[in-house]
Amino acid sequence: MTIFFLEFRQFLNATICAAALAGSFEPARAEMSGWIANEGGRMRLIALPPGRDGMMRGALQIEPKPGWITYWREPGNSGIPPQITVARESGITLTAIRYPVPKHLVDGKIDDIAYDAPVSLPLTFSAKNASRSLELKASAFIGICKDICIPFQAEFSLPIAAANQSRPEEEAILKNAEASLPEKPSSQFKVISHKFSEDMKELWLQVALPDGGDTAPEVILTGPNGYVFTRKLMSKRDGKNFSTSIAVDKLPKNYEIARKSWSVLIIDGGRAMETPLAFD
Repeated sequence: MTIFFLEFRQFLNATICAAALAGSFEPARAEMSGWIANEGGRMRLIALPPGRDGMMRGALQIEPKPGWITYWREPGNSGIPPQITVARESGITLTAIRYPVPKHLVDGKIDDIAYDAPVSLPLTFSAKNASRSLELKASAFIGICKDICIPFQAEFSLPIAAANQSRPEEEAILKNAEASLPEKPSSQFKVISHKFSEDMKELWLQVALPDGGDTAPEVILTGPNGYVFTRKLMSKRDGKNFSTSIAVDKLPKNYEIARKSWSVLIIDGGRAMETPLAFD
């Protein structure tokens, strides 16, 4: 994959951006936008009415075309993580974006954490006044890549109808999106211990896995915003017990780890678990 980003994260020229913004459109309906497409795929927004507490469930559906990819929240060496902005006049705030389990794609110099198939990102919104009519106005910006990377931006406007209506299609999409998220840590699948080396060049992890096996699981370690680490310096698996050392190749200058929280995603066969890592 050839990446046309300066320092891997800058945008393409204005001509390509304008083409990405233009896209093609399909009709919308309440709580589900029409698809907006570009050369590499399409996306749409779903949002259900707020409950009495003002909380709203939603999802950004992204469908890359075959051979194309789109990115996880920390893309790796290249790419653009998904960005969603809600207009202030909507009276709605985006409070959380959650990410289904990605793939770690390695090809020569390319080391991406991405999705190469349709993916739905679960979203949580908060409405300031759930009793009045609402219109969700939002902008989504993603990177979508094949031989080149194209920034893809879409503008959405969704009228939010009454909460007492049945929405089986939207509910099914959100249910499937939430089912694709990594598990939370449990007694059978968790990080038992984590510790930095004195020089902060590697992080040691001891992990309890849910099933036996002899293949090392995938480990995706995320630190400060924009930093992700996947290279194993050492790995040992004994059935459900796994230990590894992850190379921490670069951190911000004068970075202090005390009282910081990182995150690790561990993918073992068909199961995945994500957990925060707190540092004293």
